[in-house]
Amino acid sequence: MHTKLAEMTDTLSKLDDTDHQLIALLRDNARLPVSTLAQTLRVSRGTVVNRLRKLETSGVISGYTVRLKPAAEAHRIRAWMGIEIAGNTTEGVRKALRGEPAVHTLHSTNGRWDFVAELRADTLEAFDRALGRIRAIDGIESTETSILLSTYKA
Repeated sequence: MHTKLAEMTDTLSKLDDTDHQLIALLRDNARLPVSTLAQTLRVSRGTVVNRLRKLETSGVISGYTVRLKPAAEAHRIRAWMGIEIAGNTTEGVRKALRGEPAVHTLHSTNGRWDFVAELRADTLEAFDRALGRIRAIDGIESTETSILLSTYKA
């Protein structure tokens, strides 16, 4: 595992403009064909394939996913929760939050909150139950939750 991290760190330090452009294109649409990527980047298909393999093997690219438009998940309630942790309980809180089904993403931060979590639930009742479970986790000092109303592309 340590070797994989070292390899990824080494690869990250060696990324050039083409690698960054390739990653940006994949962030917009991970299903772009290699031929389209090559044409857009003005490199050969082989170059794209080799760079993708290098980025995947080193762990820089850890997978591909589907992003749904908010309208496709209109029934879902989404929220951001800031979480303050008491004392030295960070690891236990992190493990508990990663096991919570309503936590979609979890980020550690250096600001007011120790963690910021994106929460998702199908109903207000399910959302309320998730808030109760999260607030009951040992080591959570305080939380602040904001329900997401609209999402705009930056």
